[in-house]
Amino acid sequence: MIRWRKGEVLSVRREWPGAIELQVSLPEGECRALAYPRLVGRPEPGDAVLLNTTALAMGLGTGGYAMVVALPDRLPEDPQGPGHLVKARYTPLQATVLGADEQDSPFHDVLRDADSLDGMPVVVADLHSALPAILCGLFGSRPPADYAGPAGEVASSPVRAPRVAYVMLDGGALPGWFSMSAARLREIGWLCGVVTTGQSFGGDVEAVTVHTGLLAARHVLSADVAIVTQGPGNLGTGTRWGFSGVSAGEAVNAAAVLGGRPVAALRVSEGDLRERHIGVSHHSLTAYGRVALAPAQVVVPELPGDFGDRVAEQASELAGRHELVRVPVDGLEELLRRSPVKLSTMGRGLDEDLAGFLTSAAAGRHAASLLS
Repeated sequence: MIRWRKGEVLSVRREWPGAIELQVSLPEGECRALAYPRLVGRPEPGDAVLLNTTALAMGLGTGGYAMVVALPDRLPEDPQGPGHLVKARYTPLQATVLGADEQDSPFHDVLRDADSLDGMPVVVADLHSALPAILCGLFGSRPPADYAGPAGEVASSPVRAPRVAYVMLDGGALPGWFSMSAARLREIGWLCGVVTTGQSFGGDVEAVTVHTGLLAARHVLSADVAIVTQGPGNLGTGTRWGFSGVSAGEAVNAAAVLGGRPVAALRVSEGDLRERHIGVSHHSLTAYGRVALAPAQVVVPELPGDFGDRVAEQASELAGRHELVRVPVDGLEELLRRSPVKLSTMGRGLDEDLAGFLTSAAAGRHAASLLS
């Protein structure tokens, strides 16, 4: 089940908050490897590293990385401080974190009786790649006052920009540190924080469930809007129910039962080679049409031409349970092209799958319209 390798660190390629990318020498050649310093310590050139190369060897979606399991000759110091929530439980890398909702947390009293999101918009999407696109649409009319775009221009707005929290599900990557996009969006103020829920970990705030994750976004991070997606990567089997994005429907239920305003972002593609994902993906039709028992506002983008008609017709399958909201996409492409992070979904960039990113941005635009 695991392909083990022992290698030597040749160099540090780059790093971002919580993660370090390495070049590692193995008996059969060189490879890129990823280390999470809070789990294994900080690797340096010359260090021996124990690697898990399973997904790399199988060509699975790990970004082309081997994963550092340990520095066998230089173990990190024992962790200090509070925190007794165990995540990645009963695996060799189970880790303790301080959960916002546990008894030792300074926020325990806040969350102990918290039961409402106070009408906070909660944008739910299937893929992690929707996160920056949703933010592009959301901040199109209410940008952070201090954000400087790629050309150096400084955005300004007559109203306070909303505080947006990312609530990460555990269907994709478990370490929140894996996401370079989330780290960058956090750095520039497009996110007020990352909340890792379930078995995922490494966020600014840790939570046991998506429910306490949403409550923490509202009452700990003071978010005005939450965006809920799985971490980078996803699992799919080509069957109706066997995909990790089923959790999008469950997130709609959680947002609704807590008094939030669920906004469902459709997974749409014009560039996917698989018919089941062309137009509105079967993932969205199952997650929102079968799993989500509570009503949501499903954002239907006003895309041009026959493809736009196809998306609208497929989305109409959800009308019996949800409110369909038509949202224009004019001006959204320009906002997407100014994204502060690279836009990529299933290996396709903005030009290869514009419709998908426009759909996510439209959900952000609608969420912004719900703010008073």
